[in-house]
Amino acid sequence: MSEEQIDRTTAELRGHLAETGSAPEEEFGPAARFAARLGGLAPAPGEPDGAAEHWTWTADPFNDRRMPAVHGDQGWEVESLDALGRFVCRRAPGAALAREYRREVITDRRRAQVLEELEPEGWEPCGEWLTYGCFKRPKAATTGPEGGLGTLPARPHRWLFLSRRGKAVPAVRALAVLGCLAVALAGLGLPGYTIALLGLGYAIGMTYTAKKETEEGRVHADRAAAARKD
Repeated sequence: MSEEQIDRTTAELRGHLAETGSAPEEEFGPAARFAARLGGLAPAPGEPDGAAEHWTWTADPFNDRRMPAVHGDQGWEVESLDALGRFVCRRAPGAALAREYRREVITDRRRAQVLEELEPEGWEPCGEWLTYGCFKRPKAATTGPEGGLGTLPARPHRWLFLSRRGKAVPAVRALAVLGCLAVALAGLGLPGYTIALLGLGYAIGMTYTAKKETEEGRVHADRAAAARKD
């Protein structure tokens, strides 16, 4: 937070405690957890929320622990996980903090236990997908002022982050499919071979069309977001 925001917030909290006569931890809970809720979760005073950047991205299962840490160091705050398990993020210029993330297995039985263990350390849930729960906290909760950010890097143009193993898996699958197709075509003869090639060409064409439509939709969404800012 800015110094002005810190002074105003602490003055309000002291005034509230003076009126209620209660102890700080009785009123607000553990200090680290309460500080994490206060630290940079809202835009600075006078800064419109529309100035915040929004970005949605995903990673393969081999890379979805490392990449949140990389982007958290750039001030991206995960707001939620969407239905596809993608990270829905925001970043407010001038109020962004470096953040750290962790992933835990969340089930009905373990939910209360996980929250009880993590919340006193300032971790708060920021999304669930399947049996996984994502937790976040500002790095300032453990590093102090070093968790603040000055110059923010530009938003990445990519939305998919694949590890080396993640890139290798589709290639292996493609080779396996081509091998099975070659074996199947060997006994079809000329008519069946022609039909199979036409079907393969149609599938490739549909894939290319879907890719172009997705790219055009992304460009349209970016233009609409820019127009809203203007």
